[in-house]
Amino acid sequence: MKKILPLFSYILHPIFISMYATLFYLFCKEDAFTNQEKYFVLFQILIITVLVPILFYLLLKSTGHVTSVMVHETSQRKIPLILQCFLYILLVKRSIIITRYPELHFFFLGALFSTILALVCSLFNIKASLHVAAISGVAIFVIGLNMHLQMQNPYWSALLILLTGVVASSRLEMQAHTPKEILIGLLVGVAPQILFLFLWL
Repeated sequence: MKKILPLFSYILHPIFISMYATLFYLFCKEDAFTNQEKYFVLFQILIITVLVPILFYLLLKSTGHVTSVMVHETSQRKIPLILQCFLYILLVKRSIIITRYPELHFFFLGALFSTILALVCSLFNIKASLHVAAISGVAIFVIGLNMHLQMQNPYWSALLILLTGVVASSRLEMQAHTPKEILIGLLVGVAPQILFLFLWL
């Protein structure tokens, strides 16, 4: 189990969470969009939340501003988090607009505020688990979507809650975070999503 746990830190890395959330959203509302529109949305999310951050990470690593894909040092988090904020703003302003994708729009707004909170923490040299923040944010989104669409399927919500615990355990097993940093990450991820939940439920 100790050998398996670290894999979840890579599979459920924050950089992939937006894609997972979008896939789940499109799966739940499959009748609301054409296949062409689904592919277009996924393509935008892939470029903005995965490819651009990867390219930016490679640039930062080549210049010595970051040393690991996990960005262990708090001081190295500021630039990637600022970039992430701008990318989320781009998404909610231009791509995932409220009139067409209301639930997903508020998810990304929540993710934006979580990123801002994580950035504020880093400015005060407080390290929050970005992995736990990301997966816990998706867990709240899935629970909310389940209620909003009256899916009456508790299994997805249970799975995401379980995965949140697995990711937290993975980060502890890798000694990347202390229990306090895991808790801070949980609050950073959950609080904005719950606040925005009241706007679209």
